[in-house]
Amino acid sequence: MTLLGSIGLLAQNTVQNPKAQALQMFGLFAIMGFMFYFAIYRPQQKKAKEHDALLKALKPGDRVVTSSGIMGIVISIKDKTVSLRSADSKLEVLKSAVTDVLERSESAN
Repeated sequence: MTLLGSIGLLAQNTVQNPKAQALQMFGLFAIMGFMFYFAIYRPQQKKAKEHDALLKALKPGDRVVTSSGIMGIVISIKDKTVSLRSADSKLEVLKSAVTDVLERSESAN
């Protein structure tokens, strides 16, 4: 028998170990879990922390934009709401609706 023929016979007679297959499957799931964490979950947490910091630094006189696109100036701040003056109207919106601060007020109210 030639060397090439014996290698062919060995290749046909090998059976993969089921424990090795399970370990390989677990490894793939672990890699996918890490990818999910670093691609989706972690950036979302970072964005939420930045938004919380923005809301804590909010003060009267700041010019803000809400998630619905309303631009206004902060008049007063309550626990969960913010009063805004936009053009000739006064609006009360949820704090979580404030998405960006365009200008910080100069006064230390």
